Amino acid sequence: MTLHIYQARLLHYLTESDRTERTTSDHLQTLAVERDITLLPVIEGVQVYPEYIADGALVVDDMIGCIVEYGRSETILSKYANEEGRLAVKVHDYRDKLIMPGFIDTHVHYPQIDMIAAYGEQLLDWLNNYTFVTEANFGDPKVAHDTAQFFLNQLLANGTTSAMVFSTSHPESVNAFFTESHKLNTRMITGNVLMDQNAPDNLCVPAEQGIRDTQNIIDNWHERGRQHVAITPRFAITSTPKQLQMAGELYASYESVYLQTHLAENHDEIAFVKQLYPTHKGYLDVYDDMGLLGRRTTLAHGIHLEISEYERLRATGTQISHCPTSNLFLGSGLFDLPKTLRYTGVSIATDVGAGTSLSMLTTLSEAYKIQQLQSNQLSAHQGLYQITLGNAQSLLLDNKIGNFMPNKEADFVVIDMGATELLERRMAQTKTLEEQLFVLMMLGDDRVIDQTVIAGVSRYRKSTA
Repeated sequence: MTLHIYQARLLHYLTESDRTERTTSDHLQTLAVERDITLLPVIEGVQVYPEYIADGALVVDDMIGCIVEYGRSETILSKYANEEGRLAVKVHDYRDKLIMPGFIDTHVHYPQIDMIAAYGEQLLDWLNNYTFVTEANFGDPKVAHDTAQFFLNQLLANGTTSAMVFSTSHPESVNAFFTESHKLNTRMITGNVLMDQNAPDNLCVPAEQGIRDTQNIIDNWHERGRQHVAITPRFAITSTPKQLQMAGELYASYESVYLQTHLAENHDEIAFVKQLYPTHKGYLDVYDDMGLLGRRTTLAHGIHLEISEYERLRATGTQISHCPTSNLFLGSGLFDLPKTLRYTGVSIATDVGAGTSLSMLTTLSEAYKIQQLQSNQLSAHQGLYQITLGNAQSLLLDNKIGNFMPNKEADFVVIDMGATELLERRMAQTKTLEEQLFVLMMLGDDRVIDQTVIAGVSRYRKSTA
């Protein structure tokens, strides 16, 4: 076992209970919590605060892959350095860098990395002309493994340490993804895509077989190491009522399995669902009737919803994943973040390949612009909270990841705030932390990621990439 101390500027977000635990712990130090900054919480009623330590130190145990403690550098170093009988301590000097918890992406399609930036369509035509053509290749295990490996490495290069991911309808695509993720020890969620209508024959799988495939994947992979399975109907258009109902029954039989699908992304999509399900009150009602809603359900997009649908999301605890670059790229519409957060939890996601970047910072930049167009505000603290602790809360993983509380998994990212000449010049003009974080949110991308650490082990270094 080796203990590592990372000296750096530390930024993360604490709930009120985290703050209380810190205050009453044996490692009490002066808290640097900004209590006057108002954040909209992902979990209703849970207060969240930024904590920033300009001269911080993060202590990590690389054997168990967890955070031991964190605090002011002087205090931490005096506790561990040069004491007889202490475990070996390796000090990493990043005092000119910012360390944050690893970024979390709650909706992304790994097979679509090969058709990112496909020109000129809105949702339904884009699926038919590009997506389905690309996904047809993933019955080949070699294609699936090569793509999964490339995709995961790209996530790490962008500072993303966990994600909720779509594979394809081929079990081979799921097994390949989990195999490559397991090697890296990344905490990931995926499942085989359920489709049995309104898609090419080579991607459609009969309802019973698709559910059997999902069951096999759950048996082989769910909670194996850091892997989780999500039951994954693509959306109501590509699933028959029988398939959706069977998916709901499987979902109800587990307490820890996730469910992911899409909702109300595009007006033509909504009209098609109404045509397919004319007796239902609306799009969300289809999923509700089939037993697909719940606290472990994440629905991507949710742009065009009625008040009754927002209220049903609240009643069931169903989460929405906001995908800014995808919504802009496909011309789907403007998502109202504060309004949706008043009803239910909202996470932030890239949605590659309709999304145009795997960078969660770039994604936040576009999210800010979408809110500006609606006279809403998205502060840097709100955005950075959402892609770390907030997304962990949405996925019910905040007991494992999302901030630097002791015993949480040591997934974090080292950020170079002056990674480009423009950033360095612009940062020199800032006077407050909030200004610096906003510049990072608007101008940052993969170039600011200096290092990505997974469970205490460095898995990406910019200098050696």
